[in-house]
Amino acid sequence: MNKAIAAITSERFLQKLRLGSGLVMLTFVGMHLFNHALLLVSLDMADRVSVVFALIWRNPVGTILLYGALVTHVGLVLRSLYHRRTLRMPMREAAQVLFGLLIPFLIIEHVVPARLSQPLYGIVVDYRMVIRSLWVVNPLSGLRQAAALVFIWAHGCFGVYFWLRYRSWYATAAPWLFAVAILVPVLALLGFADVGRMLAHMAESAPQMDPAYAQSLRATRPPIDQAAVAQGLGQIKFVLYAIFSAAILLVAVLRRMRTLAERASQITIRYSNGAQVRAPRGLSLLEASRYGDVPHYSVCGGKGRCSTCRVRVLDTYAPLPPPGTIEAATLSRIHADADVRLGCQLHPTADLSVALLMAPNPDAALPVATEPVRPGREAEIVVLFCDLRAFTDLSETKLPYDVVFLLNRYFAIVGQAVEDAGGRLDKFIGDGAMALFGLGGKHEQASRQALAAAAAIVRDIGHLNEELGHDFAMHLRVAIGVHTGPSVVGMMGYGSTKSLTAVGDTVNVASRLESTAKQHDVAIVVSERALRQSGIVVEGLQDDVITIRGRSAPLRVYLVTEAESRRFAADAENARSA
Repeated sequence: MNKAIAAITSERFLQKLRLGSGLVMLTFVGMHLFNHALLLVSLDMADRVSVVFALIWRNPVGTILLYGALVTHVGLVLRSLYHRRTLRMPMREAAQVLFGLLIPFLIIEHVVPARLSQPLYGIVVDYRMVIRSLWVVNPLSGLRQAAALVFIWAHGCFGVYFWLRYRSWYATAAPWLFAVAILVPVLALLGFADVGRMLAHMAESAPQMDPAYAQSLRATRPPIDQAAVAQGLGQIKFVLYAIFSAAILLVAVLRRMRTLAERASQITIRYSNGAQVRAPRGLSLLEASRYGDVPHYSVCGGKGRCSTCRVRVLDTYAPLPPPGTIEAATLSRIHADADVRLGCQLHPTADLSVALLMAPNPDAALPVATEPVRPGREAEIVVLFCDLRAFTDLSETKLPYDVVFLLNRYFAIVGQAVEDAGGRLDKFIGDGAMALFGLGGKHEQASRQALAAAAAIVRDIGHLNEELGHDFAMHLRVAIGVHTGPSVVGMMGYGSTKSLTAVGDTVNVASRLESTAKQHDVAIVVSERALRQSGIVVEGLQDDVITIRGRSAPLRVYLVTEAESRRFAADAENARSA
């Protein structure tokens, strides 16, 4: 029982609950806007579909699910606001919090008349009544409610973006999701405006065309404009406004009481760059940094989903609280040392000294809590590392211009092979090169492309030796490593040197495999995962199990000699074109 209670109250569960409740509300708003868009087809069509949607959301289960999600989401927003020890935050986080607090005020004005008119007063609300009321009778109210729906939709779309942006498939799906995010509210507003103009025209022209119909329009007043109904619904709205305002005020009062209680109990945080902050006990280290105007990165906004706020604990005057489930999972994923903690999750209870492992450049004049403009995303890619063997010894015996000539021929071979195979040449490092495959998301094809490029490099280096070996008295040999796995892909660098690149464990392993190729005196070393993912037959290839520095588990690799690379090139090309 205790474990079940702890699981339900854990931060990870509450984050999932907040996300799930938000998705329920976004689904409802999306269906609502889709129903409005059907007004472009016909008013009768929108009415018929609204009956179907009512069966989903206006039964006891749907009602409890919808309003339970609303109360849960708003409650968790208020809870996060209370637990936040400082209100200093990046503009993006401030906007998220502000939008979350505004949503109840926006939807009360719309939900109360639409939901309670029929059960309380027996008034059947259909599209004709609602649109006539909001377009003809009270257009200002219609404009306000239309803006509220669009605002809530936009807030939900931003939440989905922050939830999905690091998924490996998001780059492929993003254009389609963006189109849906734009078209749904636009079509809904166009449908609302089209029927509104039609009803306004009918109201104006009805006296000349059909006096009886005009009399019926004057006799049938929209439900939210009837004096008694308006007064009753107004009282309900006032109560709901008061309850939510009181909840916000309560959070503010509790925060103030906690601040007054904590002022007598402060801790000192010393940073390796000389900064020092006196902060109330209970703040997270990230919050304490912001409290003391110390620049401290946090790409995910302090939710433990990234490691950019990580610090190394240099000294502490009391044992630190152990990492929670969120922090432990992130630290394990980045293979952090025992003295590394996440600033957003660590709540020190005593004085301590830390070093920011991703501290902003003090000469860059960055504002507090500045975050990278494009922090990147995680994607499943294939990385190829290529390097010339013993090139240092070769360059010492050649004239500088000859060395440049040979390097440029070598670079042309590598670049051409990578581009022909469909990859992206990332960078040249001395006489080494790094290439990326699968940035578009097709993993199996990426592995075949990388292996085809590797075989083509070995083949073309052989042709270069035949062409220039006699004149230059040299024999170039390459070592290539190929590995696949998740990496962080994004724009990195400084100023004009920024470029799209990848970092992470996959890149490190591919670099180690290139070194392994030199150690085993073979042309290509490819990891088992990359080779099997490519679909190339592995029979006849020598394999080995090696230890990669920085990884606890050994890695099985396949070794390809220069002679075997000819058959390997044909297999790779056949698999790539299959």
